Parts: sequence; C-alpha cells; structure tokens
Amino acid sequence: MSRVFKASLLLISTLALAACGFHLRQSVALPPSMQRVHITGNGDPNLQRGLARALASSGITVEEHNGADIAELNVPVASFSTDTLTVSGQARVTEYTVRYQVQFEVHDGAGQPLVPRQRIDMQREFSYDATNTIGTSAQVDAIHSSLSDDMVQAILFRLQAAGRHPEQTAAQAVQAADSAPAPASSTH
Repeated sequence: MSRVFKASLLLISTLALAACGFHLRQSVALPPSMQRVHITGNGDPNLQRGLARALASSGITVEEHNGADIAELNVPVASFSTDTLTVSGQARVTEYTVRYQVQFEVHDGAGQPLVPRQRIDMQREFSYDATNTIGTSAQVDAIHSSLSDDMVQAILFRLQAAGRHPEQTAAQAVQAADSAPAPASSTH
C-alpha cells in the first residue's frame, strides 16, 4: 500500500471516530437555577458552541447576555497543548500527545456559586509521519474536535451531578461525576 493511501485511511478513521462521539440519550437534569444560562469563556469557541447546543437540546434556554435570574457558565480556561511522546532512533518524533485542559464554574443569577471552579484534563495520542505533514495537521484538527465534543459531555456530567444532588459539597459532586462513564483518554 502506498503511504498516501495509508495516511488517507488513518485520516478517514480518525474523522469517523470524531464523528461518532458519545451523546447523552436523555435531557440533562440541571439545578433549577440553571434553566436559563449565559455561557462565557476565553478559549475554544467550539467548546462554547458545543455546550450551547447540548444545553439547548436539553431544554435549557441559552441566553446571549447575562442578567438577573440567568445563571453564568464561565469557562475561563480551555487550552490545547501538544507534547512529544516518543522519539525514534534517528531523533525523529514518532508519537505526540494532544492535551486539553478546561476549567469551568457556574454562578446563579445572583452571583452565588452553583458549581465551584473545576478542572478537567483529557488527552489523545497520535503517531506522527514526517512524510505526511498535511495528514498530521488534519489529524490534529480532528483530535481537537473530538476532545471538544468529549469535554462537552464531561462538563454536562458534572452539571448533571450538581443538579441531582444540590446539597452535596463540591468535592462530592466532582467525585460523583468522575465515576460516570467517560470517553477513552487515548486513541491511536
């Protein structure tokens, strides 16, 4: 098989995996004070759009502006980084890890914390082919998209845990959300 064909198969496989991400089958049960929410953030616009779509499809009203009786879902950190994972005998990078860190918090319309600031880290590994830099760029883009989709689901799990158990402490809510099924942390 030619290298171009192999790279094309890898790219198609990666895109197919990104397209078939996990989705909740039922509405997200959020705290009553989150029935109207405004989303803010500095970072990944794909994450903000994904959160808005997921919340809207669950019957939550996503507002364009903040205001009284509108909860604020703030995502101050949403950043990708790429690290070298392995190097060949010829000192060439053969595998990378793409890491995605997000921090978020939720306040009710009066500014009181509903979900204290939390951090979620995800990562994916991928092989690097120095002869196919175009395929690598597309592969990284597909991984970013997949990680954004998975991050939306992880945040929704945490918000849902807060909605089910509003009397829990923040640490207990995080622990309950972390025990929920999560997407795999690495793919090749």
